Amino acid sequence: MVTQARSSRRRAALLAATTCALLVVSGTAVAAVAPSTGSGPDLAAQAWSVDLDALGPDDAGLRHADDGLRLAVPETTAAGGGDAAGSPRPREASGQLVADPVELGSPATGVAAEVDAATPDGTSVLVDVRGRLAEEGPDSWTEWVPAGEPLPVASATLQARVTLVGDTDASPTVREVTLTPEVERSRSLQEVEVQAKADGRSYKVFATREGLVGGTTANGHVIKKRDHFVALPSRRGLSAKNSGSYSVRVCAERTGRCAYAPVWDVGPWNTKDDHWNGSHKRESWDDLPRGLPQAQAAYQDGYNKGKDGFGRKVANPAGIDLGDGTFWDGLGLKDNAWTTVTYLWTGNGPKGVVRTSGRPLTVRSGPGTNHSAVGQAGRFTNVVIECTAKGSRVDGYYGVSNVWNRIGPGNWISDAYVNTGSSGPAAKAC
Repeated sequence: MVTQARSSRRRAALLAATTCALLVVSGTAVAAVAPSTGSGPDLAAQAWSVDLDALGPDDAGLRHADDGLRLAVPETTAAGGGDAAGSPRPREASGQLVADPVELGSPATGVAAEVDAATPDGTSVLVDVRGRLAEEGPDSWTEWVPAGEPLPVASATLQARVTLVGDTDASPTVREVTLTPEVERSRSLQEVEVQAKADGRSYKVFATREGLVGGTTANGHVIKKRDHFVALPSRRGLSAKNSGSYSVRVCAERTGRCAYAPVWDVGPWNTKDDHWNGSHKRESWDDLPRGLPQAQAAYQDGYNKGKDGFGRKVANPAGIDLGDGTFWDGLGLKDNAWTTVTYLWTGNGPKGVVRTSGRPLTVRSGPGTNHSAVGQAGRFTNVVIECTAKGSRVDGYYGVSNVWNRIGPGNWISDAYVNTGSSGPAAKAC
């Protein structure tokens, strides 16, 4: 649901000179974070407050209390235990509320956040925002960025995410979050980062199996047997529950197979290492090259004295964790392996959302069921459609179709299982 922007219930003065890389509210106070440029009068009048009472089924780990929004039960989730490869996760409890999108009257290049919260020692509140990329598909968005930082692309449809982080003993309390759209005058509203490849950035990354069946991921998903998802070490690329806004293609040279899966968890070693971003945009460790996970640098080169962001000795170079189904069934792996990971949301072009009744979709080597199976695409995965071709007819989630979509080199799926939306460009013929 998209709601119209409305005036804030309470507008304290914004600290316009304050710029933060990440909004972390600490102490009992009203904190304000704003871009270094001012907002125009039209956008400033469209400030809105996040509805903290509107917890939906896809929001995770939060509850309402008399004094505000709190963590439901501060307990260790999947992001706080160990994984199948023995990579310990930080013992932290977290929960998130993904607010309904808000439609503005004109595009904004950033959003200022004003937060009224109480944060005991060891707890924090994070406010992130993103903008819709309507021309690319039904579930295409910019990456989440902290409030106060410029959006990657100006957008008139904005969405906010409020994340509470605590531990097994303490929870922050959020009383109000007010957001004000901004326009940076020096930036073109059409400014878009040039991508190296149409389907997204690709890097060689060591992959481990997450396991943890029965645990809960960072977005509230309860892990099932042979589950199809991945974990990346930053919330900037974390999809909401039952969403694949941020999805990856993982290919294993060892098996010749590729798996497509949504990002539903944070890990394995770090939680603030968006290594797929450039040095000027990377959340942490910005002296490392783009594409090099901090854990890999620590393990191979002794970076940070061989320790991760939590001060623990890194035991393997993992930069991605794979759900059991992604690991065993999608890629056909039996042990941890080096893989090529493509961060699909960093690409451009037509996109579509994979929908099935539950089981993953078979990826084939050509446009038809007569072609060999070369991988799997998990439910809710957001894929880039490189081109289309006619092939065998398939009766799928969206009816009968003989159209097949190429979603990667030698990787094809039936269009009968893909939601491409009604707006946005059509894929070209192969």
